[in-house]
Amino acid sequence: MTDIKNVANSVVEDVLNGVSDKMSKGGGCEKWSQRSLLCVLFTPNTWFNPERLNPKVESLIYWRDPKKSGPVFGGVLVVLLALTYFSLISVVAYLSLIGLTGTITFRIYRNVVQAVQKTGDGHPFKDFLELDVSLPQDKVKEVSEVAVAHINAAVVELRRLFLVEDLVDSIKFGVLLWTLTYLGSWFNGMTLIIIAWVALFTLPKVYEANKTQIDANLEIVRTKLAEITSKVKAAIPIGKKAVEEKKEQ
Repeated sequence: MTDIKNVANSVVEDVLNGVSDKMSKGGGCEKWSQRSLLCVLFTPNTWFNPERLNPKVESLIYWRDPKKSGPVFGGVLVVLLALTYFSLISVVAYLSLIGLTGTITFRIYRNVVQAVQKTGDGHPFKDFLELDVSLPQDKVKEVSEVAVAHINAAVVELRRLFLVEDLVDSIKFGVLLWTLTYLGSWFNGMTLIIIAWVALFTLPKVYEANKTQIDANLEIVRTKLAEITSKVKAAIPIGKKAVEEKKEQ
């Protein structure tokens, strides 16, 4: 019972911990010395930089302790798969019913054992009933600050792209949107969430095990993309640099 309690507490800390590092002026996960799981989900590039993650988050997604990573990964994956076939209300109701059935059965079993053995162990879930399950206000406030910082940054970036501050960036954004139309015809939203969740617990570990080879190939791709981008900007000098040059004149 104590082991289950410790694992549950540790998992909750893995999710919320990391937000205790204050944001510096300007806000956002980019300013944090150690990032929380919330920041990892918002900024996928941090998946592959374990040194920039909070140690507990790194331990979770890099499978440093399979006893913690396994239940978190498997439990959430089962819920996501269930949501693809049943409504949210049905999934919540069934999971709650399963949990309630388990606790009632265990409570009756322990009462019978105590009656037979004539022991006074008390309520089997006493430790959990005395556990403080309230969310720390400071943690909730800091998580909210992170969310607001990301929303503000997203709004500014979307304004820049839709109002064509940089022509090349807006064209690339248009290509991305066009690609998403095909992606949406192949997968629904829940399928993409499942893929993202599986990727979160697999790709970082694969990258860590094959870092040298993957970095070499990525560098080749980056070089090619940089060449193409520079050629496009040279052919269409209507981007941000051209605008800035006109302002300076």
